[in-house]
Amino acid sequence: LAGLSVPASGEIRFGDRLVARAGWGLPPEQRDIGMVFQDYALWPHMSVAQNVAFPLRMRGVSRSERERRVSEALARVGLNGFAERKPSGLSGGQQQRVSIARALMNGGEVILADEPTGALDSHSGEEVMAILHQLKAQGHTVIIVTHDPQVAAQAERIVEIRDGEIVRNP
Repeated sequence: LAGLSVPASGEIRFGDRLVARAGWGLPPEQRDIGMVFQDYALWPHMSVAQNVAFPLRMRGVSRSERERRVSEALARVGLNGFAERKPSGLSGGQQQRVSIARALMNGGEVILADEPTGALDSHSGEEVMAILHQLKAQGHTVIIVTHDPQVAAQAERIVEIRDGEIVRNP
């Protein structure tokens, strides 16, 4: 789904839009998919604003448009005033909120979150889940991969996979 690898057979579609087929796939920045990783996946040498803007730079979005959208995204995740900081100067919860802001840069129609609370204390995890719930309420599709039953219990639908096989799909 994320486009980090292409399927060996078949195809992947979002609605009526082909995003990958055997041996070929659109780059992630062209899929309207945002990724939120357990380990945040932030570039340590870049500022918060540069990390968030990266997908827009990959798409060739103008500097003024990048600055506007980064500012809006940082406000959405409660990080006004953090744009010039480096990731090392942030708490884990703040780094994950930067990751969420970056996930919104491609439109974030679909947000894939891989263990988004796995590296966080309980308070920061609750804050991150609250943001993901807000995004869902605003029309984003949020897909969370988790081993945490408390996180899973917050989902509308749970698909359980064990050893690569779907064992529950209501």
